Amino acid sequence: MKAPNMIEYESLAKSNATFMAELEAAATRVLRSGWYVLGQEVAAFEEEFARHIGAKHCIGVANGLDALILSIEALGLPQGSEILVAANTYIATILAIVRAGYKPVLVESELETFNIDPARLHAVLSPKTRAICVTHLFGKTCRMDAIGAFAREHGLKVVEDCAQSHGAKFAGKMTGTFGDAGCFSFYPTKNLGAVGDAGAVVTDDDALADKLRHLRNYGSKQKYVNRYIGVNSRLDEMQAALLRVKLRHLDEMTAHKRALADIYFTELPGWVNKPVRRADEFDVFHIYGIRHPKRDHLRQYLLDSGVKTEIHYPIPPHRQEAMQGILSGEYPISDEQHATELSLPISIGHTPQDVHTVCEIIAQYTH
Repeated sequence: MKAPNMIEYESLAKSNATFMAELEAAATRVLRSGWYVLGQEVAAFEEEFARHIGAKHCIGVANGLDALILSIEALGLPQGSEILVAANTYIATILAIVRAGYKPVLVESELETFNIDPARLHAVLSPKTRAICVTHLFGKTCRMDAIGAFAREHGLKVVEDCAQSHGAKFAGKMTGTFGDAGCFSFYPTKNLGAVGDAGAVVTDDDALADKLRHLRNYGSKQKYVNRYIGVNSRLDEMQAALLRVKLRHLDEMTAHKRALADIYFTELPGWVNKPVRRADEFDVFHIYGIRHPKRDHLRQYLLDSGVKTEIHYPIPPHRQEAMQGILSGEYPISDEQHATELSLPISIGHTPQDVHTVCEIIAQYTH
């Protein structure tokens, strides 16, 4: 079987088409306002996103990486501190720790869920450990009950990388609200995506929020008065206005992606290693990642059959050239995940029929 038309992995034009009239109206509103940096749109988005997540504060920044870097910096950890982080996370999480001046210590994840394994945290704990940076990968929440208990027992700060988990919940509570800071990316392909780079931090900590508002704006909240060594990392008015539109539709977008995931779970053949679902986790399926020992062969078969896929991610962090001399050790679970993961199409631009077709094509694969 071959798809009647090429099924893209994702088409942002198609995904945004549903909201185009609202997006254009929001963009026009910003252009006509004459105020383009830290104005009413940013303030409104921060209030609306904080309310949606269930956090006290939201601080808009330029991108998800800056959200992580600034949050870690704002914690004010001692020099030489170590921060525990998943061995298979996207490299941005690790870059943030390094950029903030600390040492990343890798922890293997659960093979089936791709999320950091709480049972492995104690083995890498050291007198220098000061924080845990968890990544809710693919839109699935980490086990925040066990991670939170471990952090409290050892006096550790917790930073959540929520770049892929907008709206995901553990035991009914949104990601981003379990730790000291929740860091979000609004990169265009995210479930809540802007039309360029954008990010935010959410927190219930008044002092941390105040420091972040300084840090993102040259270390200043009052013009020409600089309290900290800050940076220029501000969510701009245009992206904020467009995100406000998308935020109003986030629940329906999430429902659509979960419905597509249900088709995969039901119709993919039994030999496909599918994501794990747990009763107390509300997954938002930023990515629907399967695993297969002949991943590259399967991917080529799908492409030849008219289906585009992605790999998240082809090279594990500890094998990246940039991390040599920074990360050390062997991480066989991470290696296996990076060698076998394949991401199937699952966006708001896809129809149920698209997913039915993908399932039918995979079912005919000679594995």
